[in-house]
Amino acid sequence: MPQEPTERRVVVTGPPRRTRRAPGYYRPRTEIDEQTTLGHTYVRSLMRTQLRAALAVSAVLVLLVGPLPLLFVSTPDGRRLKWLVLGFGLYLPLVLLARWYVRRAERNEHDFVRLVEDENLEGQDR
Repeated sequence: MPQEPTERRVVVTGPPRRTRRAPGYYRPRTEIDEQTTLGHTYVRSLMRTQLRAALAVSAVLVLLVGPLPLLFVSTPDGRRLKWLVLGFGLYLPLVLLARWYVRRAERNEHDFVRLVEDENLEGQDR
């Protein structure tokens, strides 16, 4: 009797699959998209941090600009002082303050996106 050829075993390879999460696990992005209470909490935390940065900038602005009328009243003959303060002395602090605020707001948004996209956990799965 002739022997039947034995079938060769074939190894199938492919890209590694992500490990499955527990059935009760939802990604933060899903929570936000479905407008759940947890998603609302995530968005509220971003809004709170942005509000905190805006209030800090507003407080510094009030402290910077608020005393100027008192300074101008205390020096009635100081027309040059008024022009120097308003024309030159105020621009640099305002530009620096605006730059700080924009960088802070972008950092807050970047941190939020990192939290929502769950980058740390996905990087460990691969």
